Amino acid sequence: MASVQSLLPTLASASGTDLLAAGYPYNHVKALIDGKASVEGFGLQFELDKIGDLNNHIFEGPQTRAFSEVGLGPFLLAYANDNFRDYSLIPVFPLRTFRHKSIFVHTDAGIEHPSDLKGRRVATPGYSSTSLVWIRGMLQDEYGVRPEDIEWVVSAKDSGAALSGTVSKNENVFPKDLNVATGPEGKDESDLLVDRDVDALFHALEPRAFVEGNPKVKRLFSDLRSVEQDYHKRTGIFPIMHAVAVRNDMVKAFPELPAAIFQAYSDAKAMEYKALKQKWYFETMPWFSSELADTIELMGENFFPYGIEANRKTLEALFRYSNEQGLASHLLTVEDLFVPSTMGLTES
Repeated sequence: MASVQSLLPTLASASGTDLLAAGYPYNHVKALIDGKASVEGFGLQFELDKIGDLNNHIFEGPQTRAFSEVGLGPFLLAYANDNFRDYSLIPVFPLRTFRHKSIFVHTDAGIEHPSDLKGRRVATPGYSSTSLVWIRGMLQDEYGVRPEDIEWVVSAKDSGAALSGTVSKNENVFPKDLNVATGPEGKDESDLLVDRDVDALFHALEPRAFVEGNPKVKRLFSDLRSVEQDYHKRTGIFPIMHAVAVRNDMVKAFPELPAAIFQAYSDAKAMEYKALKQKWYFETMPWFSSELADTIELMGENFFPYGIEANRKTLEALFRYSNEQGLASHLLTVEDLFVPSTMGLTES
């Protein structure tokens, strides 16, 4: 890792040089990328990158980024299993999504209910990715389907690699005594499902065969909207996939930096909230305004919240799943992972 002294000229905006950060260009982050929202007291240069590569840059790469989007599940494993302490988390969560939509089945497999997954072969391109931890946790809590009830097949290739990047080390961690096989060379997870090498597929992204409309592939849950909304109503959980990590040496040198980053992301999101309420006139989707109104009615005006307390239940569920599934060596807490000065931060 570069020393703090070598980075000092790049930190203060008065010097004309920027902090380096990275992530995806989500609508709720774009104002930070284009400079409409700023990290107070600092300039910013924002690189676009993919999650596997974002993870690798932090855990095994040059660590030149002051802060970065990171997979939350892999970060848990790096901290718990590898004693990784170069970065800490800020309670900003750029990507979150319900994961019922991420279970795909072969139409001839006879899988109509989650319980039908017991005893089946299930493919995935990344066993310990955040999305897979959420899917397995949800299946066990909601439907009694345990990871050990499934025969796992890790594909040699990923049809979604163009969006997700290189699979990082902590996305392929396997617990002891689990039935895991490796798929044949040359086949991605989509091929495995279409060719009926497996009965089902768990994937953070839509596999190629589904995107192309292959009639052999369907989602397990046909009425996603009602199933995912019911899940949220009952549990209060809105699954978190990614967080923001900041380098610990820069936190030490600039104690105000974590709060400034939190505020910058919050400002960018507030701009997107405002824009959403005006987009009905410009959007191609005919029911855009109704969908936004329904989301606010169910989840509140700030339906994509940052901060610890607004997300504690969701975070602790993921921490529990990671430990219960034999991935994290011990049960982690919020206090372990987040910069202490950010624990009480809330959005204005």
